[in-house]
Amino acid sequence: MVINESQITAFSDSATRAAKTIRETVEEDGLIHVFSHLDADGVAAAGIIGKALARLNARFRIRITQWIEEKIIEVLSDKPQLIVFSDLGSGYVDLLKEKLGGFRIVILDHHQIVGEGTDDFVHVNPHLQGIDGARDISGAGVAYLVAKALDKTNMDSAPVAIVGALGDMQDKYDQRMLGGLNEKIVEDAVQSGSVTAEKDLIFFGRETRPIHRMLASTTSPFVPGISGEEDKSLAFLASLDIKPRTHDDKWRALRDLSDEEKKRLCSALADHLLSKGLRLEVTNLIGHVYILNREEPWTPLRDGREFATLLNATGRMDKSGLGVAVCMGDRADAFEAATKVLDDYRRSINKYLGWVMEKPERMRELENIYVVYGESFINDKIVGAISSILASTLPNPEKPLLAFANVEEQGLAKISARTIDMIVAKGVNLGDIMQAAAERCDGKGGGHNVAAGAQVPLEKIGDFIGIVNELIGQKLKGENVESRDTARLR
Repeated sequence: MVINESQITAFSDSATRAAKTIRETVEEDGLIHVFSHLDADGVAAAGIIGKALARLNARFRIRITQWIEEKIIEVLSDKPQLIVFSDLGSGYVDLLKEKLGGFRIVILDHHQIVGEGTDDFVHVNPHLQGIDGARDISGAGVAYLVAKALDKTNMDSAPVAIVGALGDMQDKYDQRMLGGLNEKIVEDAVQSGSVTAEKDLIFFGRETRPIHRMLASTTSPFVPGISGEEDKSLAFLASLDIKPRTHDDKWRALRDLSDEEKKRLCSALADHLLSKGLRLEVTNLIGHVYILNREEPWTPLRDGREFATLLNATGRMDKSGLGVAVCMGDRADAFEAATKVLDDYRRSINKYLGWVMEKPERMRELENIYVVYGESFINDKIVGAISSILASTLPNPEKPLLAFANVEEQGLAKISARTIDMIVAKGVNLGDIMQAAAERCDGKGGGHNVAAGAQVPLEKIGDFIGIVNELIGQKLKGENVESRDTARLR
């Protein structure tokens, strides 16, 4: 859907109102509490807001959280004059009205709105203007546009907003490009010289891994006979006369290849995939990459998608403060510590994926969905990353995937759901479905049409799975799925 000028103007007006509220609070020397989500987008959003507030010499605190809890009032004992929610909040409108009615609140979010009476807050959300929050702007993008409205100096946070959008997998336009309002943010970054956006081979590790290791570790696209096989990757490169080392015996990354070498590699990979009948994977070879020109080569901050993975790692591994500090500009201690967290995160991901694949009953196929039973083994903060990875490897990608993990200390199951645009086009909106199913199980749910989440009591996880399976089946048959709020969103 094309975004028109009136939508952009209305959204910009809401960003300006939020900026005005923040500035007024700072001028009154008020304390500001910032709550943000723990994924890459949320950490990036917190970093953008934190940097903008620091420039104003504001008094502020940042708290990274997985969700908004009923006990939120207990962490506000110092009675802030303003509470800012970034990359979350829109799914908790009723709860915020009930628990925080006496507080001044700004919500900077891009998730589907759940609840009535959003006029009670300064609410910046693209859905209010009919803009798709799942692909046209992320939480970090919303935070960036508010920071930009505060002061044009904050335009130097545009690269971090791009990282947030990539972390939220919003590169859904032609050839993995960021579009919609994200495209406006890319223009800011490109014009300042801080980012280069170009089409290239789109392998993870293009800036940080030797070529053969990059090929061997790729899962998107998955290349049979090369993925997972470093020796075969080396042999493949040798057959193309692409040398993995420089003349002074240093490893080469993808970014070090000449255009001619990249063409040879791309052509050979395409031929190899076609020979295996993987025509769809060929389309995943080339896409838009976002290079952060002011970051050091051979670091995970140089490539936008790798930067996003580092932020996601800090949030999921309970080290979100490191990610926020990196987004605010720390390239010393915080960055060094964050890279170590990234290594631990990758090991955890591999451990959990191996565990799921070890026994068939750990990922079961139902009539309309797949379910990963992470229970007490998978960390509830990492279950979202696991669901995203496994959703791209399903035997039948037209079935959405749910993964859940137990949060024993709270008596809850944390559920993460993923699907593909093709299923959304058939009428399935995971945000609506997770909300409706969670409500029936005394829980909370919501999110985007292609990616959503929920929390329900542990004893009701079986019921929840059954309801989601049923609701998705109904939607695929063209039937309506309603909760007390979803009808309003149609």
